[in-house]
Amino acid sequence: MQIKNVLKKSPNPNRKKRKLGRGIGSGRGKTSGRGHKGEKSRSGRKKRLGFEGGQMPLIRRIPKRGFNNFLSKEYQIVNLSKLSNFKDNEHITLDKLKEKGIIKKKSVPVKILASGEIEKKLKIEAHKFSKSAKEKIEKAGGEVVILRNN
Repeated sequence: MQIKNVLKKSPNPNRKKRKLGRGIGSGRGKTSGRGHKGEKSRSGRKKRLGFEGGQMPLIRRIPKRGFNNFLSKEYQIVNLSKLSNFKDNEHITLDKLKEKGIIKKKSVPVKILASGEIEKKLKIEAHKFSKSAKEKIEKAGGEVVILRNN
């Protein structure tokens, strides 16, 4: 015989909280379910985030080095040498770069750098271009399309 695990929906999912401190007979009287003495029995007993019972908290034990600029933007770098595989007069989008495995994510902005040469006429879409990369693309007869960051 198989026993099936059948859970029935509670008749009242928004059950009222059990009242505390209503006499010994209630089962929640006297200490009101907090036990005897100690930090957790006191009023205003919340511990701050990262508190480890008096031990030096992890965030203070780990050494801190350097400076993290929260305003800096991370770009995926694509060199012109990687774009030499595309055909002449091709329109290069983020989808095509992802398809060929040149970039990993479409959500992270892309910057085109001038490392390498380009002889083909390409229309390239990216979030940023270096000055020299833009010049090389336009010199080869290509077009640069700057995308907006989300």
